[in-house]
Amino acid sequence: MKKRKLDMILERVEGFSAPDPRLEQYSTPAPIASEILYSALMRGDLEGTVCDLGCGTGILAIGAAILGSRSVGVELDPTALKIANENARRLGATVGFVRGDVESIALKGVSTVVMNPPFGAQRGSGGDRAFLRKATEIGEVIYSIHNAGSEGFIRRFVEPCKIEEVQRIAFPLKRSFKFHSKDVEIIEVELYRIFCR
Repeated sequence: MKKRKLDMILERVEGFSAPDPRLEQYSTPAPIASEILYSALMRGDLEGTVCDLGCGTGILAIGAAILGSRSVGVELDPTALKIANENARRLGATVGFVRGDVESIALKGVSTVVMNPPFGAQRGSGGDRAFLRKATEIGEVIYSIHNAGSEGFIRRFVEPCKIEEVQRIAFPLKRSFKFHSKDVEIIEVELYRIFCR
């Protein structure tokens, strides 16, 4: 499947019906999701079980399944999980969605983690730590989005895993909450490929 076709399919994924700012529920735009997944596909990182930690409405987990992976999505919010299940059903993707907190969930046999974790902007710094900790426990390869300028912290936090690549991405953040002043705010984020084998 070509990347543009994956973009078009993922554009059909419904976002959050009532996003919770405390959980930093921002939808991952389809072009960014397909960029992450296509990059993983070209490196052979979608051949085993792929897990999306904090999957929200399922875009990364669904995209991985469409590209042929055995896919698992973990999400705390039952409303988001209901939307994720409906998205997967509507798009014909087989995804094992699990309701749970990333800190306490037990997962085995995961080869690759793909995630867009909360950055911690609403609750103070460190919102992504639990996600990174779990990802390094369960995954061999991790694709993760973080605030620009996070490389030093992430490099130290994931040791002995190694950052293999950092890609800067312009992330269009759509107005989701009352405190947003613009319809779309472009923020700079970094996509990390972390190797833990």
